[in-house]
Amino acid sequence: MLNPDQKLNPKLLDKDVEQTPIRFGYGDGLLMAGDENPNIVALCADLTDSTKTSTFSKKFPERFVEMGIGEQSMASVASGMAAMGKVPFIASYAMFSPGRNWEQIRTTICYNNSNVKVAGAHAGISVGPDGGTHQAIEDIAITRVIPRMNVVVPCDAIEAKKATYQASKIEGPFYLRFAREPTPIVTTEESPFEVGKANLLRDDEDPQVVIIACGPSVYNSLMAAEELAKEGIGCLVLNNHTIKPMDEVSVIDIAKKAGRVVTVEEHQVLGGMGSAVAEVLAKNYPVPMEFVGVEDKFGQSGTQEELVEHYGMGINGIKDAVRKVIKLKGND
Repeated sequence: MLNPDQKLNPKLLDKDVEQTPIRFGYGDGLLMAGDENPNIVALCADLTDSTKTSTFSKKFPERFVEMGIGEQSMASVASGMAAMGKVPFIASYAMFSPGRNWEQIRTTICYNNSNVKVAGAHAGISVGPDGGTHQAIEDIAITRVIPRMNVVVPCDAIEAKKATYQASKIEGPFYLRFAREPTPIVTTEESPFEVGKANLLRDDEDPQVVIIACGPSVYNSLMAAEELAKEGIGCLVLNNHTIKPMDEVSVIDIAKKAGRVVTVEEHQVLGGMGSAVAEVLAKNYPVPMEFVGVEDKFGQSGTQEELVEHYGMGINGIKDAVRKVIKLKGND
């Protein structure tokens, strides 16, 4: 059953559940933060409307810098502004930031522990028909490996707003990852959200598996768990929105409760959220695991729905992974 403590969207399980692009939450959260803190500035690399930085730039034009197509310069300029006491948010497609400017983010931002927030929009395969060149499915791996970097992947637009706002309050580098296409609204304004604290969205008295997901994959994970419950398979669903620093206590505790883990993400399996979970469990409480994501392949053109199914990240793919991990020897 859905966890009532999470105060989730009452229409979550309905066919007509509301859908909004997760990146919209970035624009709303940035505006909230900017209203409170005059030191917050925004920079963008020629994608102001697409990244929803336009919400901030229209209200605070004197605190906005259009960098043009210059992601490397944008990261370096932001680090300099942070050194002068500003709180810069830089935005582009995730393929270009942190993709193209990874070295500048590593050396000028993270090495100096600069208070810069990196917003990667159109991440995962949600950019769809733009094809593999624009689909950032390696960005979690390349950001979480950098020392001092925080990595957050919100599950919907409401959570994205909260994550952006909270990032503005926490000193240090952040990577915030957002999908492009409309995504079902899972949470509400009343739902608890704290950077570094995972949320148990679905509980079960006799769980056989815990599904640990992030980003748009959280919704499909919940739907898969609902269908599996009808087959007598109890699943917990953990929204692991903060990849780094990971909520290790919750991950370990829930692995002990369920005995088996399936991770789900719109990202390469190699180096992604699932890998981070596996690193925690391997050291503390090893359990059988299955990983749902892109299996060492590049993206390709297609609608988001087509690509999710093609790469086995849809509801059926998650259900198959759950059935597979149940067959493995566990901690029963």
